[in-house]
Formats: sequence, structure tokens, C-alpha cells
Amino acid sequence: MIIAYADAFSGISGDMFLGALLDAGLPGEILTKELAGLALGGYQLQAAKTEQHGLAATRINITIAHDHHHRTFRTIKDLLGKSTLAPGVKEKALAIFSALAQAEAQVHGCPPDEVHFHEVGAIDAIIDIVGAAIGLHYFGVEQLIASPLPLSRGWVECAHGTLPLPAPAVCELVKGMPVYGTDLAQELVTPTGAAILKGCCRSFGPFPPMTIEKVGYGAGSRQLADHRPNLLRLVIGTSAQVAETQEVEVIETHLDDWQPEGFPFLSEQLFAKGALDVAVIPMQMKKGRPGFLLRVVAEPATAWELKRCILSESSAIGLRFHREGRWTLPRETGTVATSLGPVAVKKVQTPAGDVLYPEYEDCRRLALEKKIPLQQVYREVGRAPVENFRIEHHG
Repeated sequence: MIIAYADAFSGISGDMFLGALLDAGLPGEILTKELAGLALGGYQLQAAKTEQHGLAATRINITIAHDHHHRTFRTIKDLLGKSTLAPGVKEKALAIFSALAQAEAQVHGCPPDEVHFHEVGAIDAIIDIVGAAIGLHYFGVEQLIASPLPLSRGWVECAHGTLPLPAPAVCELVKGMPVYGTDLAQELVTPTGAAILKGCCRSFGPFPPMTIEKVGYGAGSRQLADHRPNLLRLVIGTSAQVAETQEVEVIETHLDDWQPEGFPFLSEQLFAKGALDVAVIPMQMKKGRPGFLLRVVAEPATAWELKRCILSESSAIGLRFHREGRWTLPRETGTVATSLGPVAVKKVQTPAGDVLYPEYEDCRRLALEKKIPLQQVYREVGRAPVENFRIEHHG
């Protein structure tokens, strides 16, 4: 899986995200060609190399000839619909604008379609958002993960006047995201930057297990008063399973009013969203009522989405979670030759030597095909020498 990690140590804005994509290798000519599909003229896009604290980065500058439009969400949907952008790009851009419209509607008390985008409806913000969608599509990013976001204090001037930081729309957009406060009296997270994460990001936390292939830095337009580099780092690579000592997040909740027949479906959903382990344990709760302890083990980067899944698919109204260390033995997935044919197994490197563990689903398949007891399949695997193991190759 191609994944990207937005390391927002100094916050995020639309131009910083687009700059990071270009810095990571998005060709400028491809960006320009794709943006032409919007049929939106009157601007000039420039990407320039810059440096902050010795770090090379890319800064975006959009020069606008004239743009007095205060576009509505309905207008922008129409603009995207009539464009020649790829369907995947349209979908991502629409998700970002939709998140922004929902936030602005909540702030101003009006239906989303009637929201008038001022700063975000301007050409430069449209280019930032659509450009972000183009870049993610170009790199084939299947999952965007972000670090916790720093929120500043102070004030910002906008079309509605002077507003407190974080901007009201940002407060709506970051609901459910991990954030932390800073004493910096400058805007760190803009509505456009927060909307990109809201529309495209599904997980938050530290660096996920990955093989890094590309790194890009997008530069902000201002110097920060606390002298930190005003950069967004975007790391792109392939997801990786880490087999050594790890830190995991353990999520738990007690359920005493839940229909347990929903557990198989919940378990499937959690595993599909990246859970490492899922367990439900019968227990006796207050007032003598029978209940269950639901426990989910996850990588920190995927924990946010798993928590949302638990709260959506069960009767839980609250969760507990904490970090723990985890040590797993190195393993490989493959097959072993038996008298019944090849059987899917895991080869696990234990302190006492390599051991083959049969995969239940494949053993079940063989038992049904051969019309033999399941335990017979397991015994055949047990007789197979480790030397018969063959690594499973994909693609």
C-alpha cells in the first residue's frame, strides 16, 4: 500500500501541502496540465526552491490578475463537475471542499450549499485544494496519515473581520483529530490545510511503519516568531509490517447492553481498518449484569479510525486507551509442500528455531475439498520439514 505521512510540526496550509508534493517529486508540468482541466484562468502558479534552517523546501506562489468572486459550495461543485479532471482527483477535491463547507455552515448557521467561500473560494485556495488532490492521485497514495496538529492563539484578519485563532472553521474541521496548543500568536493551521486532512486523512499519530521512498518539504510564506522552520514535511512510501519490538495502542471498552451477534461484523471492520488484534471477553459488570470487555490492539497511526469504528458499530459511549510495548517474532508467509498439496503457513523464527504454523482458512479449504477431518490437515503440516517452506510472492 502506498501511504503518505504529513508531519505537521509547524502546522499545515494548502500552499504548504502543495509545495511538499512538488518537492517530493510531483512534476510541475503534470500539475499545470491537470489544473488546466478546471478551465479557471486569471492566475499564474510558480514553485520556487527556498531554504529554512538549512532545509531545502518548495514554496508556492500564485499570482492572480483579478478575482472578485465569492463562490458558493454549489458553484465549486459545478466547477469540478464540468472539469476534465480524473474521477479520482474530482472525488478527493470534492471531499475536501465538502468538509470545508460543512465546517463553514456550522460556524455561520446556514446550509452547506449556501456557504459563501471567501478566502477559500478564491483562485489560490482552489488551486491549493485541487492541486493537493492531483498530487495524491499522481503518487497513488492510498492512505494519508498525519501527525497531531499544533494550534496557536491570537487573532487573524479575514473577510468576516478579526477572528480568534484557531479560526472557527479550523476548530470545526479538527474535531476528532489529535491536537495540542502552542503559545505562538500566529496562524499555524489554516482552514484549507485542515480541510485537506479532514477530506483525505483517515489516521493520526506518529510515523507509521513504512519504507520511505520520497520526502518533500513545503514552505509557508511567513517566518514564525519562535524561530521554528515554517515547513510541512510529507513522507511517501510503502506500508511495512514491523516485526521487532513495537509500541502499540490498546483500546478498551465495557459493554453491557450490546447484542453479541454483532461481534463478527465489528471484528471484520476493525481488521479491515488495520487492527492488529481484536478480542471480546465475557465479564460480570455492575449490578450483576453480564457484559463484555472489548479489547483492540492497534498501531498508533491507525487507532483514530478504529476508535471511530467501535463507537459507530457497537453500543459503546466511551473508550479507554493507552500505549504498550509489543515484541513479535519475525515471520514469513508462504506455503509448505504436503501429501495433500501445498498448504499456506507462517514460518516463525522462535528462540528454539523455525516453526511452521498452518493457516486455518487454507486448512479448512483442504479439509472440505478432500472430505477429511481438519485435524488430519494439521497433522500433515506438522510432518512437513521446515526446509519445504516456500515464500509467498505477490504480483
